Amino acid sequence: MSVASAVVEELADGARRGPDVLQRSLDARPYPVVGDGWALFVYRGLADEVRLHRWISGLPSAQPFRRIEGTDLWTLETEIQDRARVEYKFEVVTGPHRDLIQDPLNPTLAHDPFGANSVVQGLGYTKPEWTSEHPTARRGTIVEQHVRSEAFGEDRPVSIYLPARFRETRRYPLLVVHDGLDYLRYTGLATVLDNLIHRLEIPPIVVALVQSPNRTVEYGASDLHARFLVDELVPHLEQRFPLLEDPRDHALLGASFGAVAGLHAAWSHPGSFGKLLLQSGSFAFTDIGDHDYGPVFDPVVDFVNAFRKDPGRPADQIFLSAGIYESLIYFNRSLLPVLQGTGADVRMIEAQDGHSWENWRDRLRDGLTWLFPGPLWMVYE
Repeated sequence: MSVASAVVEELADGARRGPDVLQRSLDARPYPVVGDGWALFVYRGLADEVRLHRWISGLPSAQPFRRIEGTDLWTLETEIQDRARVEYKFEVVTGPHRDLIQDPLNPTLAHDPFGANSVVQGLGYTKPEWTSEHPTARRGTIVEQHVRSEAFGEDRPVSIYLPARFRETRRYPLLVVHDGLDYLRYTGLATVLDNLIHRLEIPPIVVALVQSPNRTVEYGASDLHARFLVDELVPHLEQRFPLLEDPRDHALLGASFGAVAGLHAAWSHPGSFGKLLLQSGSFAFTDIGDHDYGPVFDPVVDFVNAFRKDPGRPADQIFLSAGIYESLIYFNRSLLPVLQGTGADVRMIEAQDGHSWENWRDRLRDGLTWLFPGPLWMVYE
């Protein structure tokens, strides 16, 4: 008998012996139960059907649970890769009602601007220790600025991360982050920067965190947004902070549509940014026919089609990351040889993860230390 089958049998026996015995069986281990290449999901409650929804492109969108006869317990055993991290919800069907809920037995959640999902992790996955606050790492500070934008006809708020021991007498590299406040909330970016600087893996760096009020338009290959970055934001920052003046020391970071915005700004204003960190970019294109991503993607597809025909050299160094469980992996893989053909130094990392903030968090160290190597990396690599 497999381990998963033994757990199911134990739960069924507990249910037959009464609610107190069942509860003790449920309390005996964390859920989902994860083994070598498998995961067992358990739901307890009255329902007509229960299904597992995993955010994995290419797999069935819903997998049915099996109810243990004579009980209100539902179980599902499924495969999971080592080192994988998968977000999911349960669909509980009762009569005409269909509810997507977090797993009541699993306290591990991943948060994003739309709420939170439950998370199951393969045996080999561990949360990177450099994403958590370190007691000896000095913390940077966040200051607020407003930048006058003629491109948008208004003042735009920008949050600025200044590293610990910031000094006006020295000069710093610049990183501009799309969806910057979301990176702070959902990847712990400030903590990541504090730790990597403390460990000498990256140099002290100034980071501008921008947040668009209409991101699908402004980040969707918008000339106005590119103008804002190049002609307004960077000059504003150069006037107020001691930045390295060479654009090769300036970088753009973004995920999803934010990655599109970064690539588009660098491509449409060559020489303005020397480094790009592009995560799970929404780089949809069409070789033949139409796309099926909806009208919000029309400007993106037009841009990526044009970029693939004439990529120029958007930056000297370009770091790509994407999850193998997201549909966008195809577009990111297709972009890799195009970028390599520009003569840029390009690196790509794929993760056993999906289109999620924690995926992007877990790749930050790889990207930042490659684009901005600190003293330790420069000596030992």
